[in-house]
Formats: sequence, structure tokens, C-alpha cells
Amino acid sequence: MDVATLTPAQARARFRVGERVPTAGWCRGWTQANLIAVPAALRYELLLFAHRNPRACPVLDVGEPGAWSTTLFRGDLRTDLPGYRLYRDGEPVADLDEVTGQWRADLVPFLIGCSFTFEAALLAAGVPVRHLEQGRNVPMYRTNVPCESTASLSGPLVVSMRPVPEELVRTAVEVSGRYPRVHGAPVHVGDPAAIGVLDLGRPDFGDPVELRPGDVPLFWACGVTPQAAVMASGVEYAIGHLPGHMAVLDVRDDDYRVT
Repeated sequence: MDVATLTPAQARARFRVGERVPTAGWCRGWTQANLIAVPAALRYELLLFAHRNPRACPVLDVGEPGAWSTTLFRGDLRTDLPGYRLYRDGEPVADLDEVTGQWRADLVPFLIGCSFTFEAALLAAGVPVRHLEQGRNVPMYRTNVPCESTASLSGPLVVSMRPVPEELVRTAVEVSGRYPRVHGAPVHVGDPAAIGVLDLGRPDFGDPVELRPGDVPLFWACGVTPQAAVMASGVEYAIGHLPGHMAVLDVRDDDYRVT
């Protein structure tokens, strides 16, 4: 079955039994989200961090302490994503297939908007999505742009990059800008070095993608930013999604589109 035609429940069922793959292009029309689960003592701090950095951290949903489902995600957040990353004292200590045994009773799950949400709209507007063409995970980079910090959380802005033909840059900006709750328009266009990205071929997360002649790199704020803050701030315990391996929600992409 074409993974683009799967429902969220069908995709989650496949992940639950062990399919491990980046989710770009899956469940066309259904919203995807980043996961970060932190101890309840940090939940309001994370909400404040997200409020101060809305382009990178657009909160779509928050669960109760210990919950493993939310209003927008009716599956099991411990098993129904295709990959997880476990953090202790800010260090990534394990990439896991499921986290049932690691899901503490005090963990509060946050679902953060994902730029995969507007990729179908980019394609419909004639904008190529190179990582889909090349069968790769989207490349993501730490930048030299600091997020606005809180008392306990700080770290760099993380961006995702999509190469776009020069003549379609305006279209890509306009189309993605119609989705402000899932990162919206790019935060930077052009020279990667201007935001501290020195080698497009060596992303911090995801896979490198090939730029074609005439392509311009466009950079969107990325929902992996909270994981970068967890690392930079030495958070004692957290669980995130493996970058690019998203939570598929029970809500439509068009629900986040504005005219």
C-alpha cells in the first residue's frame, strides 16, 4: 500500500509492530507533529519557552502527566511513533523502537507542529520537495541563532532545510506562510553561513540532500528545537521522537491553513 494513502491509525499500527522509517510523505493530508515529553516539574517552563519561541515551538497539544495519548493523538505515544530518543541529564543516551518501559508517571507529552504538514501544499503548488524525491529524511541543522531563554531552558534554533528552485522561492514562502501554527514561512533564505550552518552536507539531524543547479536553500524553524534545548540545558530526563520520525495526528493539514 502507498504510505501516502494510509490513515493515521493504519500508520500507527505499522509503527507499533516495528516499522522504522522517516514519515515525510506518509498519510497525505494528515498533520504530523514532534514529540517532547518532560517531567511535570518542567512543563510550565517548557510552555513558557514555547511561548517565547513560537516559530520553532508551536504547541499543538499537551497531555496530562503520565498520559500516553492526547486529544489530537489517539494512539499510544510510547509505541506508535517510528523511533524515539531518550535523554538523561541533557545527553542522548539511546535511540529506541518503543519507550513503554521508559515512560515515567510524571512525564508530560508535548506535540509540536511539524513542517511536513505543508509539504503536500508545496507539491500541489509545483514546488519540489527534494528529500521526498531522493527518498531521504529532511536535513536539520543547529544554527548560531539563540532561542529566547527561560530560567531553566535555553539553546539554539534548529532549522530544517529544503532546496527550492530560485524561480519558486516566492511560491514556497507564500505557501508555507499560510501554515503559521506549523512553523509558517522560512526564517532564512539563502546563504547558510549567515545562520551558522557551515556545511549543508553534514546535517545535525536527518540526512543530507542534493541541491540541483539553480536551487536556493530555504530554512524553516524546526520542532527539534526543544530537543536541542533539552541538551543545552541538561534536562534530567526527557523523551523525544527520533528526528524526522513523527507522530501522525488525528487532525487534517488543512485545519492549520489560513487564507
